[in-house]
Amino acid sequence: MGDIYAMQRANGDWFTHMVNGRLHLPLFHTVHDAFMSRLQNFEMFLFKPVNFDDRMLKRFDAKRAKTDIDFCMIEDPFVSLHYGHVVERINLSLMMNGTA
Repeated sequence: MGDIYAMQRANGDWFTHMVNGRLHLPLFHTVHDAFMSRLQNFEMFLFKPVNFDDRMLKRFDAKRAKTDIDFCMIEDPFVSLHYGHVVERINLSLMMNGTA
């Protein structure tokens, strides 16, 4: 698969939102998808797409408990962020390395 993008603010904060009582971190296949989704979601205006790789995932997990947030792949940037597909961490890592 290759590159995956998430939305991050200049201060390092990641864009997350609540879905059914759980925090979700939306992930995108392309920078374009991330920007299009940002246009649809006012809350994301202060965030920009950054490449979310294995290094970021490890740093992310080191700062947070591994169970407190779900990673959510957004297939269509023009629909609600609530319709993303939850991706398990192991599958996310495989996707980033191009083996899934």
